[in-house]
Parts: sequence; C-alpha cells; structure tokens
Amino acid sequence: MILKVAQLSIQRGNTRILDNICWGVRRGEHWVILGPNGSGKTSLLSALTGYLTPSEGEILLLGRRYGGFDWRELRKKIGLVSSAVRQLMGNDEPALETVMSGKNATIDFRGRYSARDRERAAGLLRRVECDHLADRCWQFLSQGERQRVLIGRALMPKPRVLILDEPCAGLDPAAREQFLHFLDRLGRSRTGPALLLVTHHVEEIMPAFSHVLLLRKGRIVAQGAKDTVLTSKLLSATFDAPMRLRRRAGRFELSVGLRPGLVL
Repeated sequence: MILKVAQLSIQRGNTRILDNICWGVRRGEHWVILGPNGSGKTSLLSALTGYLTPSEGEILLLGRRYGGFDWRELRKKIGLVSSAVRQLMGNDEPALETVMSGKNATIDFRGRYSARDRERAAGLLRRVECDHLADRCWQFLSQGERQRVLIGRALMPKPRVLILDEPCAGLDPAAREQFLHFLDRLGRSRTGPALLLVTHHVEEIMPAFSHVLLLRKGRIVAQGAKDTVLTSKLLSATFDAPMRLRRRAGRFELSVGLRPGLVL
C-alpha cells in the first residue's frame, strides 16, 4: 500500500469537513477524486500534503504514519501540481530552474544547484516533453507548458504519489486535449508515481486512470475500480442531479438534467 487513509475526519467549529474517510492507493493504481464544490476534495488534499491537521484518524504514506516522522522529508514523497503553486512562480525564472526548485520543494531559490541537479532536471523536461523550453522564462510559457513544467518540478524529488489538482483549469480545449493525452502517457509509464487527479469533469478521465473516489459533503459516496464506480446512478447521487454517463473510445461524456423546480 502506497497511501492509506483510515477513519479520517476534519472538523472546524461545528462544521464537519471530512467524515470518516477510509481509502487507500496501491502500487499500479491511478485514482480520480471526483465531487462537487464543497465535497471535501481540497481538504483531503490539504491533509495528504500536511497543510491541514485531521481531527481524527490517520494517514500513512509508504507505511509511515503522519506525525511519527519528519514531515519535511515525507512530504517530498508526494508531488503536488496546483494553481496555488503555479501562481507563485517568478516570471523571469527559466523552466530548467523551475524544475530544479522541486528538489527541496522551494520557490524562488537563489542558491546553487549541482551538475547532477541540472542533469536530472533536464531529463525530467525531456520526460514531460518540454526539453526545448529549458531556457524559456515562466512568463513566456503557455498554460499547458506551465502545467507540464510543474509536473517535472513535482517529479524532481522522486515522489511516490503525484497529486494533480484540477490541472486543466485555464486551458483552452485544444491545449486541454494535448495535456490530457500527455497525462495518459505519464500514467502508462512503468516507472512513474501513482497519479491522483482531482477534477469536476469526467471528460478529463483518461484510460490510464484505473480507480475513482466519489465524494459528497465530506463523505465517500463510492470508491473502487473505474468501471464499477463511474455509473450514471452513482454520479447522480454524487452531484445531486440526474445524470447520464456515456463511454466512447475509452473516454466519458456526461449529460446533466435539472432537478424539478430548480430556478437558475
């Protein structure tokens, strides 16, 4: 088991943000975390990355319990790509340095990198299909290029889990498709980390993803193999609206109906 969450609950004041979450990621699995706004997705990510302390339960990464080890070192085993990280990058920083900064999960690093660091970062830029961007500054990268470079950055410390928090936000339709196919290739790599994709959109679930976790109001609606969990019935329950799921060529499409009496 790479990642295990047991009886995890988060409460702030009278609000129960997460309620008794039990879930795990095994070697070879790639998960999608799907749910509406307010379902607890962001809070779960914050707990997994050590930025939000659970009220109850435990999280184990590679068999090590959060709180029992130096979290600064354990955190390097979980890579994160999110809009929050993207917004902190310096405009004049070349892509190669952005990737190298992931070694110690630092931003705006002004020290020296070793030749080995540069070699690894260059290799990661090739892996994310951006080696031609090594010297290009952040401000001149497209949104899709930025997301790939941030994935390279997240891979720098050799994480076992890579979290992608709505990575397609802000991408135009063509850039989104290019990025999703890149993500599918990354998921099929035998040497890559376990992927956790957080999204609202079933259209972003590529064939490489094997499992799905559905959340609603801080609770698990369903979890398990993609073909079992991704159904019209379970998605309707998750989003509290009538939904019809279709599958075509390994991808998904969703039609959404309106509840009777709903006024927009």
